[in-house]
Amino acid sequence: MFLDTVLARNPDLVACATALHESGAVPPGTYVMDLDAVAANAALLAAEAGRLGLTLWFVIKQLGRNPELIAAVARHIPRFAAIDPSEARLLHAAGARPGNLGHLVQIPRRALPEMLAWRPAAVTVYDLANARAVSEAAGRLGLVQDVLVRVEGAPGAVHPGQEGGVPLAELTAFAAAAERLPGIRIAGVTAFPCLACDPETGLPSPTPNLELACRARELLAERTGARLILSAPGVTSTATLPLLARLGATHGEPGHALSGTTPLHAVDPGQPERPAYVYVTEVAHTLADGSPALFGGGFYPRGAVRTALIPRTGARLAVRDAPAAYIDYYRLLEPGDARVGDTAVLAFRTQMFVTRSTVAVVRGLSAGAPVLTGCFDPWGRPLDVRHA
Repeated sequence: MFLDTVLARNPDLVACATALHESGAVPPGTYVMDLDAVAANAALLAAEAGRLGLTLWFVIKQLGRNPELIAAVARHIPRFAAIDPSEARLLHAAGARPGNLGHLVQIPRRALPEMLAWRPAAVTVYDLANARAVSEAAGRLGLVQDVLVRVEGAPGAVHPGQEGGVPLAELTAFAAAAERLPGIRIAGVTAFPCLACDPETGLPSPTPNLELACRARELLAERTGARLILSAPGVTSTATLPLLARLGATHGEPGHALSGTTPLHAVDPGQPERPAYVYVTEVAHTLADGSPALFGGGFYPRGAVRTALIPRTGARLAVRDAPAAYIDYYRLLEPGDARVGDTAVLAFRTQMFVTRSTVAVVRGLSAGAPVLTGCFDPWGRPLDVRHA
């Protein structure tokens, strides 16, 4: 999906990943991360958001919850949006400050005292039961916690497994009940995804969820008279920040833009953010029909992986589609100029935190002096890969 873009915008990363694998410094099934590019992308996003008067909460799940990458991003975007409690703890331990907690995965009530004590900027709640739990936990800590109301998405505009939220028709009743809870204050609304890219063109546009969120904020503002937050995550990038500002958002939550891997980057290599990772593996064996089989471990079902580069020969081999029953042991290529042991480099959309891949961090690429600073698992724990 991103191989052409990374070869055009960051060819040194491809060369570095190839050299690391061929030397045995990293094993097959490794995402090689360009720390300099991630930091530069974060700086670009922060500068554009500042120009537009927007606030950013960064998302790190795509990049493996890695402490080195977290620190690099947090220097430019200090607060994070955590996808779930496990991620929140890792981000907090790495020194980043909590922005929005509980958006895609609600905070379990037994974890609330710990996380509210960090004083997050906001906690997202999906329903009145969760609002009550936040209020009770905040009250025991002597706090009043700002909450964002997750608005139920429009039919067909919510990713499977991410359902939930307050229906717009029930928002007034929800607000009336929530306003009586002493430990919370309704500070705004959110929904997901608020922007999405066309699958064919890659161009971003608002989803029906953003319109629902805007209407929800208007209804709540009529009750309070306050200027309320509208956090509008989904394809938050330098290119989409002006659109968010024009449509009334106050906050964005960049994730894939930090690594230059939104769908827009796949079709437009000229986007400001540079691609910051590649996936490096090797040919494990060859089938009777000549199809090379790559070691797996980091392939992602929604990755839209299309081709693999074999650096030894320069061949670009098509990646075969994987059926729903696929288990990520190997990934097959179409027959071509590749042999067992060859390095293969790929670039596709991923969520590293759901893989069993290695995450290798490299700094100094921008200065022409790359250094491997460490290898980690997808949870950010250091690995010993001396026998890669």
